[in-house]
Amino acid sequence: MDESVAAKEGVVIELPKTDRALDITVLMGGPSSERDVSLLSGAAIAEGLAARGHQVTRADISPQNTAALDRGEIELVFIALHGDFGESGQVQALCEARGLKYTGSNERASRLGMDKAAAKQIFKRAGLTTPDWMIVEEYHSAKQIACWLEELPLPVVLKPVDGGSSVDIKIVADITRRDEALEYLVDKYGRVMIERYAPGREFTVGVIGNSTLPVMEILPDGDFYDYRAKYDDDADTSYVFSHGLDEKIVERMRTDALNAHRVLGCRDVSRVDFILDSDNTPNVLEINTIPGFTSHSLVPKAAAAAGISFEQLVDGIAAMAVNR
Repeated sequence: MDESVAAKEGVVIELPKTDRALDITVLMGGPSSERDVSLLSGAAIAEGLAARGHQVTRADISPQNTAALDRGEIELVFIALHGDFGESGQVQALCEARGLKYTGSNERASRLGMDKAAAKQIFKRAGLTTPDWMIVEEYHSAKQIACWLEELPLPVVLKPVDGGSSVDIKIVADITRRDEALEYLVDKYGRVMIERYAPGREFTVGVIGNSTLPVMEILPDGDFYDYRAKYDDDADTSYVFSHGLDEKIVERMRTDALNAHRVLGCRDVSRVDFILDSDNTPNVLEINTIPGFTSHSLVPKAAAAAGISFEQLVDGIAAMAVNR
């Protein structure tokens, strides 16, 4: 990160440190469509924690096999499960039922963050700007849907309500493609969000504890920051901190990210994604309560830009959780 940008944003983050070696179980893998990414995140987190001297057990957990949580020596569960089961609050409830300390948001905040519609409703009530949207479910009639669609002009974005990693996101500008995408997504997921397409620059802001990381601009290799642009080793996606934004816009984005984190009741770490529209208004798109921790992931990149190593980052998150 350029020193001038660091000074302008005033990013100062003091992470707590664990005061001794802990017995930590890292939950990774899981049953969701983001399983492969979760395995990579979990492996990186486990290596980072081990480098700080912790005793680490890696566990590929699923709703059908939760035995990893029954090991009596566990002092902390580090949750690296992306998508359903991990970010939806289920594994958090399992930890709470066993009296286990765990990283990240609690069951309620996780469930709300996973449900894009519920999160957007809370954001809107809190005064945050977010693109208009509607929800279509499999039991809605064609007549109902047609009526609602008239109120949301093209182009639009269609996405699973509880999906992640940009899996199955469709941006469409004509009626035929919209209807085809809607039919496909409703058939696959049963519940779909249709959102007003907000053209503009893509940004993301990580939240650690009660502080925000530097504002990062994402310049995707493609039309938008889709799964390929995120994870393909050959993708030419760029991550920029010298974005040239006015100080007031940077401060607004950081404030909105922290507010989004707080109004949902999130803890420890999250990442808030934005579109900066043509009026220079930050539009909150969604929050990620268990953001990625792979070599391609945005929170570790932003932490590094603020002078925080990967090992310091995961140890700090562990310390916040175990001291709670």
